[in-house]
Amino acid sequence: MCRSSLPWCSRGIEVVSVQVDARGPSKKGIPDESTWKDGSRGAGVLPAHLLLHPDPLSVQQVRNNPTYILGPGPDTAGLLGGILEIIVTLAGIVTATLYPVLKRQNEAAALGFAGSRVLESAGILAGVACLLAIISLKQAGAGNAALITGQTLAILYGRIFLLSQSLMPIANEVLLGVLLYQSRLVPRALPVIALIGAPLLLVSTLGTLLNLWGQVSWSALLALPVAVFEFSLGVYLTVKGFRPSPITSANALSEAPS
Repeated sequence: MCRSSLPWCSRGIEVVSVQVDARGPSKKGIPDESTWKDGSRGAGVLPAHLLLHPDPLSVQQVRNNPTYILGPGPDTAGLLGGILEIIVTLAGIVTATLYPVLKRQNEAAALGFAGSRVLESAGILAGVACLLAIISLKQAGAGNAALITGQTLAILYGRIFLLSQSLMPIANEVLLGVLLYQSRLVPRALPVIALIGAPLLLVSTLGTLLNLWGQVSWSALLALPVAVFEFSLGVYLTVKGFRPSPITSANALSEAPS
């Protein structure tokens, strides 16, 4: 019952209760911490980035056989390898969606990571185009006249593969490893693996570039830590998402510039 001595009662104003969100005021368009944690699961495509990577043997028959264009037999393995590389490309681009979270740790480094991922994907697509062009020459029955063209495309594919899938991942792992280590969004053991694997992958790439060893022998061994990092990171983010961190807290998000 309202007392007449209260000013809002005499003016006929109804008093209503307002429930205040315990998380405090939020800025329009800025998601809360749980939203960021759920969004991190988009990086779960990292295992696919590795598991769907084409078997080297599926493309070696196209790359390393100088008379592939003249040879008989189906092209299924080469086409399947090209399709898998396209899927790997799309998975790599999706991992760049980590940028909105990582930029709150270091915007320049996060932008560099997203850009290097996109550049890596563009290089992979260029290599796939070379691979599919060789297969198309064979299917068209180009014959001896296209042997030099086919061999040139095979060499070009090998160099593009070395740059896009060996050299560019070094920049990816260094930037992503530093950002994750500093932000503590995941257990620090994971980015440490990336920071150890990046120099090894650099040694592998330089050795292959200088013809010190084959592209499959030592290269595969030295690239193993990077593969372990990407696979482990993808599984962790799929299962648990980001850990609580100052850059994903409600205060940090509400104070972030729009």
